[in-house]
Amino acid sequence: MDAAIRTNVMRARQKIAYQASANAIQAFTLVEIMVVVAIIGVTAALVLPSMAKARKQSQGRRIVNDARELNAAVDQWAVDTFRKDGDVVNTLQAASYLGGSWPNRDILGNPYAVGTVGPNPVTIARRTKNQLKGVGIDWGTF
Repeated sequence: MDAAIRTNVMRARQKIAYQASANAIQAFTLVEIMVVVAIIGVTAALVLPSMAKARKQSQGRRIVNDARELNAAVDQWAVDTFRKDGDVVNTLQAASYLGGSWPNRDILGNPYAVGTVGPNPVTIARRTKNQLKGVGIDWGTF
């Protein structure tokens, strides 16, 4: 009988211990929360500068591609209207080769410089190049 009583007592203790642990509130300690916040802060500090650089690179690439499209439109307009090197570019007529209106400014708000018919009739503003300096944009002939 002693064995049966001991078994019942042990079962009762296990049941009480199980119920106590089931009712206990599981929570994070302050140290654990601070460690997670610190990890998130360090990760953000590492990622944000590279995201800013990537944005500037994409802006620069878009400006270069837009200038190439403008140059192609001027070239096509010059061929179709029998213009020769040195003639003044009529942006209103050349705009019809863009499929829309002629943009006077790039996406940073700086004006494109439109020269004469010939190699590289449209150039990118010096201010745009300075704003995007150091991000690895190849300005080429612009």
